[in-house]
Amino acid sequence: MTYLDFEKPIQELETEVFKLKEIASKSKVNLDDKIKELESNIKAKTAEIYNNLNAWQRVQVSRHPERPYTLAYINAISNNTFIELHGDRTVGDDKAMVGGFGDIDGQTVMFIGQQKGINTKMRQIRRFGMANPEGYRKALRLMKLAEKFNKPIVTFIDTPGAYPGIEAEERGQGEAIARNLLEMTQLKVPVICIIIGEGASGGALGIGIGDKVLMLENTWYSVISPESCSSILWRSWDFKEKAADALKLTSTDMIKNGLIDGIIPEPFGGAHRDHTLIFETVKSEILIHLSTLNQIDYKERINQRINKFSSMGVVHDLND
Repeated sequence: MTYLDFEKPIQELETEVFKLKEIASKSKVNLDDKIKELESNIKAKTAEIYNNLNAWQRVQVSRHPERPYTLAYINAISNNTFIELHGDRTVGDDKAMVGGFGDIDGQTVMFIGQQKGINTKMRQIRRFGMANPEGYRKALRLMKLAEKFNKPIVTFIDTPGAYPGIEAEERGQGEAIARNLLEMTQLKVPVICIIIGEGASGGALGIGIGDKVLMLENTWYSVISPESCSSILWRSWDFKEKAADALKLTSTDMIKNGLIDGIIPEPFGGAHRDHTLIFETVKSEILIHLSTLNQIDYKERINQRINKFSSMGVVHDLND
């Protein structure tokens, strides 16, 4: 288990429990009462810490290396029926963006999302979930395919942003994301977007226009990362904690400002501590929302989707 800096008290207690269990197994001494007491203390300390996380700490949890990524969610939710589809039919196959059809309780769904990679080599291949223009064009191709066969779409958002390389700009990064925003507002099938980790900038928004936009409890969604915001405003990353708080990027901030439709609770101590439970929770949320969205006429769904995003933000008339 990898522990974050603010989880040190939990680490110390869990290390002590591990040592006591070792002693008990080797010496045949009954230490059950002491172990139970420490386990109770661990639960209390975890609850105390996770119920009082600040914005920067939630950003850290969203980046936890043992947190499940997109393909893990897709395979678990679809019971390994997922068939990945490749390529944008123009440039190539972007490994940072994955997608394809899968079955969820007898219903075929188009799953799309950013994949960061589960080890060093795969993270390099997938560019830490930062997609090139062909990644967003592949996502749009798959969305149109789902629309053609009248299948709902579920997107999993987990990216530090769109890939910032020169080649990405040369191939039209901005246009690709903008095209997705336009097309996603007009899709005739239900669209559910779920932030499962990081949701940064246009890289996240490029697959983030949906009838329902949901965030896991310990995720973030913002126009810019705290580090980049700090480097722009203070010319240093040292103020990232202050930036995280000012950006109002947590799930509670986002729902308070009317920018998302719901928060999905995470297992005790974060999604990285219980993969099975978070998979079941996300699957249940998807099924609940799909059952509701499927009953709405597609024209009404499109109007609701457009009105929802059009009403975000504040407009001031300078003539008043």
